[in-house]
Amino acid sequence: MKNYNRLILFILFSMHTIFAESQLQQLDWQIAYHKEEAASPQKWVNAQVPGAVQLDVMSGEEYAQPWWYGDNFRQFDWMESWYFTYKTRFKKPVLKRGERLFFFSKGIDYQFKMYLNSQKIWEQEGMFTYVDLDITDYLERENELKIVLMPIPTIGVPYEKGKETYRQNARESVKPAVSYGWDWHPRLVTRGIWDETGLIVRNQSRFCDVKLDYSLNEALTDADISLGIEGNEIAGKKIRWILTDPEGKIVVDKQFLVNDDKSISYHSLPEIKLWWPNGYGLPSLYSSKLLLLDQNNRVLEQHAERIGFRKVRLIMNEKLQEESDFPKTRSVAPMSLEINNRRIFAKGSNWVHPELFVGLITSELYRKQLILAQKANFNLLRVWGGGITNKEVFYDICDELGIMVWQEFPLACNNYTDDEKYLKVLEQEARSIIDRIKKHACLAIWSGGNELFNSWSGMTDQSLALRLLNSLCYELDRHTPFIYTSPLYGIGHGHYIFYDRERDEDVFQWMARAKNTAYTEFAVPGAANIEVLKSFIPKEEFFPPKPNTAWESHHAMGAWQADSWLDMPTLENYFGKIKSIEELVAYSQLLQCEGLKFIYEEARRQKPFCSMALSWCYQEPWPTAANNSLINWPNEVKPAYHHVTKACRPILASARIPKFEWSAGEHFSCDLFMLNDAYRSLEKSSMEVVLQYDDKEMLLMRWDCPASDDFRNVEGPTATAVIPEMERDLFTLSIRVAGKPEYNSSYLLYYSGNNSKRALPSEAYYKGETEFTYNNN
Repeated sequence: MKNYNRLILFILFSMHTIFAESQLQQLDWQIAYHKEEAASPQKWVNAQVPGAVQLDVMSGEEYAQPWWYGDNFRQFDWMESWYFTYKTRFKKPVLKRGERLFFFSKGIDYQFKMYLNSQKIWEQEGMFTYVDLDITDYLERENELKIVLMPIPTIGVPYEKGKETYRQNARESVKPAVSYGWDWHPRLVTRGIWDETGLIVRNQSRFCDVKLDYSLNEALTDADISLGIEGNEIAGKKIRWILTDPEGKIVVDKQFLVNDDKSISYHSLPEIKLWWPNGYGLPSLYSSKLLLLDQNNRVLEQHAERIGFRKVRLIMNEKLQEESDFPKTRSVAPMSLEINNRRIFAKGSNWVHPELFVGLITSELYRKQLILAQKANFNLLRVWGGGITNKEVFYDICDELGIMVWQEFPLACNNYTDDEKYLKVLEQEARSIIDRIKKHACLAIWSGGNELFNSWSGMTDQSLALRLLNSLCYELDRHTPFIYTSPLYGIGHGHYIFYDRERDEDVFQWMARAKNTAYTEFAVPGAANIEVLKSFIPKEEFFPPKPNTAWESHHAMGAWQADSWLDMPTLENYFGKIKSIEELVAYSQLLQCEGLKFIYEEARRQKPFCSMALSWCYQEPWPTAANNSLINWPNEVKPAYHHVTKACRPILASARIPKFEWSAGEHFSCDLFMLNDAYRSLEKSSMEVVLQYDDKEMLLMRWDCPASDDFRNVEGPTATAVIPEMERDLFTLSIRVAGKPEYNSSYLLYYSGNNSKRALPSEAYYKGETEFTYNNN
C-alpha cells in the first residue's frame, strides 16, 4: 500500500506529460466478460485497441454483423450489467541507465481497476483523464497486465421504449449521456479502451508539465510569452526553446539552465501574425519545441506544440432593447463573439462524435469532416455536452482550419447531483479537459453543458456542478469565455421540423417571427441518402416505411415526436401519396434543403441583434433513416449540406419569403437583402428578382443595391407579384446580381394548384449547382 500511495502522488504530478504517439509500444490484448468482479473468466477473445468491448465480443463470438444493420445493435443490451477484463502480457524490456517504463492511455471508458502481476496499481472513474503510470518497480521478467471495467453507471431507472427518463442514469456520472439513448442515437452504452494506449520508455529526467501562455498588447501586434515547465530530475540541466513562425522562420532560439525541477522563461515577440477563424483571415500557427539537454547537449526529451495568438471575448449583442431605464440585471446573455477586436458572425453546427463506438474515430475521419465544415463556410462548431470530449487531433485540425470550438462539458438534459462523489469525479475530469484543450487557438467558448436550465433538467446557476465548472475555467483558463449552458435567456433552441401542425405554420413563418441573439440549435429533418438506407434496412422493410421496423429503430419515426424524423404527414400534405423510395427521399431532402437555407439566412438577416447560427446537427454517429444531420454516417453529405454552404457564403443576395406554399391568385411578396459578414465594403450592385415556373420566367423587380460598409447588411425593398396559374407544383424565386454571379441566390417553393403536376428537382439541384431544373422523369 505504501508503494501504491507513492504511485498515486506521481500520477497526480505527471498527468500532462507530452510525447509522440509513435513512441508507444502497442500491446496485444484479449478480453473476457464475467458476471461478478472477482470471477475468473473462462473464455478470452482477441481485442482491438482502441475499440470497444461490444465489438470485440461480436468479433470473437457468433454475432450477426454488421452491428448497425436492422436491429443487430440490440445484441449488446445484455452487456450493461457485466464486468469486462482486458488482459495483455509482455516481457520486461531492457532499460538503459536512467530509463523508466510507463503505461500510458489517453482514454479508458469508464470506471476501472488495473492490476499488474495480480497487484492493483491504479483505479479510476472517468474516461477523459489520461492514465500515466510508472510501472518500472512492479515489473517481473514476464508480466501480465489486466484492466477490469465496472458495469455501466446507473441509478436504477429502467430503459423503457418511448420514454426519456432512462437518460437520468447519466446524472451521477461524467459519462456522456447520449449513449443511454437519444432521438438520433440508440441505447448502446459503450465501454472499453477508446484512445491511444500502450507502453513507453522515458528518461528519468523528463518534462512532466509544460504551460505556454501569452498576453497581447492593446494593438494586438506584440505578445509577451511565459513558458512554465515542471519536470522530474531536470535541475541543473539545460533547456533549448525554439519558436518558429507560420512560414517556418525561427523567431526564438534560446537556452536556459534549470535551477530546480520548476522553471519559468519569458520572451517578448513583436510583429506577431494573428490566428483568425475561417472567413476572417488566416489561422496562423507558430510551432514551439522544447529540448531537454544533458551536460553533453544530448537530447533527453522533447516537447512540441503549436500556438495561435488570438484574443477572444463574448460581448453583448448590438441593438438590445431594454424595457426600463431603472437599474436591473441585463435581460439577455452576451452572445456576440469578438475575435481580435472584431465582431464575428458565427456560422456552423452542433458537433456530435462521428462514430457511436468512439474508439473507432480516426484522425482521417476527423479531418475529412472538418474540411467539409470549412468548405461549408462554417467558423464555429458547438461540441455538444451529451457526447464525448474529442480526441486531441480534433482540436489540432480545428486549429489548422480556423474552425472555432464551443466546448461543453459532459452534462446534458439532466439535473446533475450535488453529491460529493460525483463532484469529485467531475472536478477530476474537468481539470483534465481544460488543461488539454485550453492551449488550442480554436477554443472560443466553455459551456457547462446542454439544456441544463430547462424544465426537464431543473438546474440553475446555483447548482454545485455548474459553480464548480465556472470556478475551474476561471482558475485554469480565465481568458476564454464561459457560459453555464445553452440556451440562456435570449438564445434559441429549436424548432426542429419543417411544418408545425399544432401551430399550422412552416419554418418560413416561425423563423421570421423569432428574435434571438443566437440560434444555437435549429433543424429541419431529411431522409438519408438512398444508398445509405440500403446499407442497413432489410429489403423486406425497405418501402413503404412502417413502425416496428429498422425505419423506427433508426429514428425515422417515434424518435422525438410521433412522426419524427421522417414526418410522412408533412410530406403527404404537400406532395400527396408517396409512391416510391425515390420520391420519399427526394421530397424529404427538398424540405431540409429549403428549410435550413431559410433559417441560416434569416439569422443573418437579423444581424447585428443576432450574432450566431448553429444548426442541429452536423453529422451522426451511426446510420439514421431520417434525422437533422447534414452528413450521413459514416461520411456522406446530404443535399442540404450544399444548400447550407451557399447560405453561409460571406456575401450573398437574400430574400425573406413569408411562407413555403402558394396558390394561384395569391399576393406574393419577399423582402430583399444583401448580406455581408465579411470585413470588406461592397460596391453598388444591380440585381433582378425573377419567378421561374414551368418553362417560364416572370420579372418581379430590379433593385440597385447601394454600397455598404464592412460587416454590414443592406436591407432593400419588397418585391411583389400575383401568383400565376402553374402546371407543375414547384417553382423558384431567383435573385441574380449583375456581374457577381457568386452572390446569386434561389429558393424552391411549393405551388398547390388543383390540377398541378407533381415535379421532382433535378440531380443538379440536390448538388446545389443550379437555380432549379426539373428531373427528366
